[in-house]
Amino acid sequence: MKKGSLYTILYAAVLGITCAVALTAVDRFTETRKVANVQAEEVQDILTVLGVPFDAQASSSDLLTVYESMVDEEEINGLTFFVSRHPEAGKLLATRFSGPGLLAPIEGLICLEEDMRTIYAISFYKQEETPGLGGQISSADFQDQFRGKMIVGPLGYPGIHLVNDGADQVNEIDAITGATMTSDKVEDMLSEIIERIIARSGADGA
Repeated sequence: MKKGSLYTILYAAVLGITCAVALTAVDRFTETRKVANVQAEEVQDILTVLGVPFDAQASSSDLLTVYESMVDEEEINGLTFFVSRHPEAGKLLATRFSGPGLLAPIEGLICLEEDMRTIYAISFYKQEETPGLGGQISSADFQDQFRGKMIVGPLGYPGIHLVNDGADQVNEIDAITGATMTSDKVEDMLSEIIERIIARSGADGA
């Protein structure tokens, strides 16, 4: 083998190894950043539904600092609650819920007041429903309807109902016009988490 050919092969091998090492290092660095960004998004969702103030431009580490100083986690018979004390609403407890949507899974958080029956806030933070129709579950107008509603009805039955003819009961919400299937799926997943909350917290309609 000629000396020039050997040099070319060695050069290519060294260059390949160097590139591989560099790509591995970059991948590990970006993976760490990705994990941090995911954590920051989760923290933002929890802080928002609990009404905890934070700087929208805060870094991931700053958000985690706010979370660690303002939010506790409690396990109530196997169900995880994120707990904070609001200056006006008092103790608030939030837990996750999820279920199948029309097009993709829906994920959210429901936040309750200390009585474990009154809704303080709700958030549908992950959804891919039809824009302008089912996608409106993420809108402030839709989510604001839940504030002050009860997770049990007048007769003590658990669940939140999405209705089309005027929400006049303590556990009723106006459904989204033209998004019947999304509304039905949201009602189902909320009924599931509410039943779990009642079973684990001891709350009932009495």
